[in-house]
Amino acid sequence: MPDAPDTRSVDVLGEPYVAETIELDADDEGAVVATLVSRPALAGGRTAPAVLHVHGFADYFFQTGAADYWVGRGYDFYALDLRKYGRSLREHQTPNFVTDLTHYYPEIDEAFRRVTERDGHEHVVVTGHSTGGLVTPLWAHDRQPQLAGMVLNSPWLDLQGSLLLRTAGTKAIDQIGLRRPFLTVPRDVSGFYARSLHRAHDGEWDFDLAWKPLESWPVYAGWLRAVRRGHARAHRGLDVRAPVLVLTSAASGHPKDFDESCSSTDIVLDVELIRKWAHKLADHVTLARVQGAIHDVFLSREPVRRRAYDEVTRWSDAYLPHH
Repeated sequence: MPDAPDTRSVDVLGEPYVAETIELDADDEGAVVATLVSRPALAGGRTAPAVLHVHGFADYFFQTGAADYWVGRGYDFYALDLRKYGRSLREHQTPNFVTDLTHYYPEIDEAFRRVTERDGHEHVVVTGHSTGGLVTPLWAHDRQPQLAGMVLNSPWLDLQGSLLLRTAGTKAIDQIGLRRPFLTVPRDVSGFYARSLHRAHDGEWDFDLAWKPLESWPVYAGWLRAVRRGHARAHRGLDVRAPVLVLTSAASGHPKDFDESCSSTDIVLDVELIRKWAHKLADHVTLARVQGAIHDVFLSREPVRRRAYDEVTRWSDAYLPHH
């Protein structure tokens, strides 16, 4: 992709965050874009290492605490809102929808190119949360970029639920998702997770509920088929050629009502299944279980997220290039 004119402007988060649009090939729904948000380190620039972050499902970049952490360690910080998410969602689009996870590769490729070739960063750490923690190792396996490391925050490496759902159910989704990709998959969404996060409810974070609704977004058969095919690839084994850190909560929760477990466990994914498959991502994988963490480990309560960042610091001091 040729160099595009510099279109960076102040982001919705305000200074010092800036955003730029990545124009992508149109799809069946029309024009497609992604958005690259960035925040330079205080002593950043071309000689600084960088982080490139990719969010999860029904999500977008608003986790400024993570940016604060990395910038404080001397990294320039970048975050990508994928097509049909957050800043990149357009009115004519089905939110969060693709039929193949490789459809995200063009924007990750271009974001990585801008971070490395345009902005001159030689040492790049890719971070991913939830679905982003599945897409990024798949991308790294297929593209084999030069990475300094990868940090995965509750990566979605298997379908939560019964063994029957993960076997016979997956076979059914594979067929239905191919034939009827826009069929809505029934699921019970309590809204407890987003409620535990948002400042207007029971959390401490501000985010746009038009981009990250309390009730999440619909899950479509074609999208779930793409995810299950991604899971199958990950289970067969990937080759991420960099040290990988995988962080999870210590436990999953299954609340029937809004209670303490909503703010102290992962109520979105099965953490034991994440830990079961994490070793398949690379030859060098470090697992860290964070007591009291929620699904997005870095949005946990302050003492908990401080412990999570301590885990990242220990890992990065041991395995990332010093600068």
